[in-house]
Amino acid sequence: MFADDETLKDLLLLNGEIFPMDNGFWTKIEAYQVIATQHIPHGVKYSLTLHNQNNIRILGFDNAHRFKPKKKKYGARKITWDHKHQKTEVLPYEYETAGQLLEDFWIAVNKIMEIKYES
Repeated sequence: MFADDETLKDLLLLNGEIFPMDNGFWTKIEAYQVIATQHIPHGVKYSLTLHNQNNIRILGFDNAHRFKPKKKKYGARKITWDHKHQKTEVLPYEYETAGQLLEDFWIAVNKIMEIKYES
């Protein structure tokens, strides 16, 4: 399934890129291929982050570690490590493709930037 991800090479080319923004915020993308495992079935380890002017991460999409989602009464246990950080909250993230990951990240960044500019 993930082997057919045509967008993966685009994500991998962005590894190490930092994108400064006019307001002092900045983003960083880290992504590299790994052997697919139960926790990283798509075979890509990634971290996409947004930082404020004080270098504090305020948004992050990654699969660097396990996280414990809130207990569901009848839900299945999540095996993959994909998740996102928003401020101090950790939420599950459903990885589909590298392209979708990039799109979801930039949508979340834009939403935060809109809120910052409205304040």
